[in-house]
Amino acid sequence: MAGTRAAIRYAKAILDLAQTQKTAEAINEDMMLVSKSVSENQDLSDMLQSPMITSSDKKEALLAVFPKTNPMFSSLVDLLVTNKRVNILGDIASKYVELFEKAQNIEVANVTTAVPLSENLKKKVLAKVKELTSADKIEIKNTVDESILGGFILRVGDIQYNASIANQLNKLKREFTLN
Repeated sequence: MAGTRAAIRYAKAILDLAQTQKTAEAINEDMMLVSKSVSENQDLSDMLQSPMITSSDKKEALLAVFPKTNPMFSSLVDLLVTNKRVNILGDIASKYVELFEKAQNIEVANVTTAVPLSENLKKKVLAKVKELTSADKIEIKNTVDESILGGFILRVGDIQYNASIANQLNKLKREFTLN
């Protein structure tokens, strides 16, 4: 919990500084890379969390793994090493991306489908998102889950729209068991 609050504070500070320096978009690309790398690479995540690895070794490893990032990233790593907070780098990166998208009025639509999203279904999803929100830009992230059988489940912020076949079958099942 305390790590999450600290990650939000660091992310807000970085976003403010990046907006002042007009590098917010470049920093966002770096933070998306860092967030994705930390979440998908267990070795990198373990290295950041390990108390056995010194902060200077973590810094060296991070700068080697992410050599083409903005100079602000290396400054962030220096600051985190100094404050003994390198372990929350992944959280900071993901919070930065969230804050950047919110500042740019970009809405992220998480769409779960039984098969990869087709262009036709993508258009329907975009129309539904525009109906549900007032976002300027919409980014679609597709997850494939064969258990929903067909249709889609749409999550935008705290709104969920379930148009899956599995959901409709469950509704029918509940109706028959109640009658």
